[in-house]
Amino acid sequence: MTRRLIEDRIAPKLRNDLLNPLDDSATLELPAGRVCFTTDSYVVQPLVFPGGDIGKLAVCGTVNDLAVMGARPVALSLALIIEEGLSLEVLERLLESLAETAREAGVPIATGDTKVVERGRGDGLIVNTAGIGVLGDSVQLGLSRISPGDAIIVTGRIAEHGLAVMSVREGLEFETSLMSDAAPLNGLAQAILGAGADVKFMRDPTRGGLAGVMADLAEATGFSIEARESDIPLSRVCLHTAEMLGLYPLTVANEGKIVVVVSESDAEKALAAMKVHRYGQHAAIIGRVTDRAPALAELVTRAGGRRIVQRPYGEELPRIC
Repeated sequence: MTRRLIEDRIAPKLRNDLLNPLDDSATLELPAGRVCFTTDSYVVQPLVFPGGDIGKLAVCGTVNDLAVMGARPVALSLALIIEEGLSLEVLERLLESLAETAREAGVPIATGDTKVVERGRGDGLIVNTAGIGVLGDSVQLGLSRISPGDAIIVTGRIAEHGLAVMSVREGLEFETSLMSDAAPLNGLAQAILGAGADVKFMRDPTRGGLAGVMADLAEATGFSIEARESDIPLSRVCLHTAEMLGLYPLTVANEGKIVVVVSESDAEKALAAMKVHRYGQHAAIIGRVTDRAPALAELVTRAGGRRIVQRPYGEELPRIC
């Protein structure tokens, strides 16, 4: 039955030259040089949410982890843990979304695995993806390259994914135009790196949101991170939804944004490259790196005050990725 499920329902939606043999592993031809390798598991509830679903999320999450390293994604693996009772219609919808997102990213599903577990033990569907990417010799990204004066850019409006998931979650459902920002960002990342700017660091602000990235930067570099509240792109819908739910937008997860640290003199050049890409139209320079001591992540409020930005102490939004 598992073989029929794979042959009749799964493989036809993911067909490509690497996957078609359905061997125990895929054979890849990689150019010489550095290789990036990442993996992640996805347990989001509900499985389908405004603007996306677990299938789209699984591809985007792994592609983006490679993209922010500066790597060009080459191939993905896909493991499906399916709970007994999940409807074939839902499974096929999720697979179609997954396959469409992989095509948009230009990354084949090269190998995979399927398991079916007993009812009550699989949460509907759990997905694991792993990815391999090739890193060009000219790409030099890292925390060690960050220095005072560098500009901090975010590629679009924050908090959309986490709030979109919460908007349909049981017990918190309400009508809203919120859509998840889940998107494959390898094209945007390559556009940023190809802009001729001195890009020093990139990260996707998933769990922990923008606040988590700011806190990580301050802790890892020993420099202060200063962001201006008025410059952080945030839609009114997200702002009001976060207020309604008692959430802080800076700590809400994103699945289609990149935080970029770039040399101050090249900030406008990098920003221009982002704005011509479909996933960077709302990009904005939000702050800078400073040598203020002690090293803190700070938000300069609209009123001119200062607020320390910290990682969320607990998981405010469980099961969003």
